[in-house]
Amino acid sequence: MKPILEPTEYLDKKLTAYSKSGYYPFHMPGHKRHVTDFLNPYAIDITEIDGFDNLHHAVDILKEAQNRASSLYHTKESFFLVNGSTCGILSAISAALPREGTLLMGRNCHKAAYHAAFLRQLKTCYLMPEETAFGIMGSITPETVSKALAAHPEAKAVFLTSPTYDGVVSDIRTIADIVHAHNIPLIVDEAHGAHFRFSNAFPVSALECGADIVIHSVHKTLPCFTQTALLHVNSERIPVDTVKSFLNIYETSSPSYILMSSIEQGLRTMATEGAELMQNFTQLLNDFYQQAKQPKHLSVFTTDSCKQEVCFGHDFSKILISTKDTELTGQKLYDILLNKYHLQMEMASGHYVTALTSVMDTKEGFDRLIQALLEIDCNITSSTADTQSSSLTCQELYSIPPQALSISEALEKNCDTVPLADAIGCVSQEYIYLYPPGIPMIAPGEVVSEKLVDNIRLCQKQGLAVEGLADTENKKIRVVK
Repeated sequence: MKPILEPTEYLDKKLTAYSKSGYYPFHMPGHKRHVTDFLNPYAIDITEIDGFDNLHHAVDILKEAQNRASSLYHTKESFFLVNGSTCGILSAISAALPREGTLLMGRNCHKAAYHAAFLRQLKTCYLMPEETAFGIMGSITPETVSKALAAHPEAKAVFLTSPTYDGVVSDIRTIADIVHAHNIPLIVDEAHGAHFRFSNAFPVSALECGADIVIHSVHKTLPCFTQTALLHVNSERIPVDTVKSFLNIYETSSPSYILMSSIEQGLRTMATEGAELMQNFTQLLNDFYQQAKQPKHLSVFTTDSCKQEVCFGHDFSKILISTKDTELTGQKLYDILLNKYHLQMEMASGHYVTALTSVMDTKEGFDRLIQALLEIDCNITSSTADTQSSSLTCQELYSIPPQALSISEALEKNCDTVPLADAIGCVSQEYIYLYPPGIPMIAPGEVVSEKLVDNIRLCQKQGLAVEGLADTENKKIRVVK
């Protein structure tokens, strides 16, 4: 029997202390730790008792709540998710494709889409986003989708992420028309766009553009608890009953009433106060972007930062701050903002930092961020050529390796564990990704290249979170024998 270790720190106590600190959250969840009139969670934590319905067989109060969500988003049907967007993505892809079918998917999709491909033994064909001058992934163009469908007439569905983690939106309306002309469905991971419905200042939701299933993470941009999401069925192309059957598989059989109540309360807030909240939010963002023109070295991405043909639209609630052409890396800027200014960012990449904002952000938060950036900008200089070359663009990080096997074929074969440097030319049996955002630099079945190994080492050198390998030190990788 293992000895009981004395804890160095208790999670609940650390969370309590952190909640009272001065760290400002430029990260999800979207409620931004604002206290509402939500009840004591212990007082309302129940199971499926009389009078409170059952999420997996909703006929009463939960059915009504989901119907209200459907009405709010103008969908055929909407479903509460308490396992995050992940279970929605798994369910949507599983419902849309037969086992061993072919899925056209954006290479920049969340890892849940790759897991669905494994579970359903799908063949995956990837759609590569365009590259922007800012160094992030741009849109997936309608032309790219059209060419891929012509090359893969066996495809049974298309899966895209829009907006991306960086807020880039693709032309979903045109893409939906192209996909539907091939008589197959379009699924859109709009996890970061649950707020689009509530303001014309933001991109048009994929629901209004004709996508057949859309998944929203309401906890990302709306005032809801972590792990809460919605799956919307928007057409007849994917049977609702099939979607329900897979939700029964992928979603917990003990759904939390606390989380479901949070979804309902967050949507009720947006239904009753959304117009005012979004107007104030938009003004705060506009004021920030106006002031963000002042720094001489740091730069902030705007919708006008890249041409329309590579970036169809942009969700400007995602604030991207570039260190390109400065002495800083994205991670160094992230660390300065955290340690000196107590501003917790969402993510650091090689050459930029991401701040996620929501309707619950305050003027104080935006003021603290712009003042920090102006101060930092005054104390840095332009970079040397050596410094500039040390940062990788998203296009370099996420270029698609050659595919030797499908994901499921690779994972079901025997493997060897070898040092990463010795794996060049081998077929990976593991994922490697930066988290966030969780986009694979390599997936099972793909061939390890020298460039990939170099990129991983550079990411580690810059302090970025390289994850996915069973070896947590990222020195070894499992490869197919």
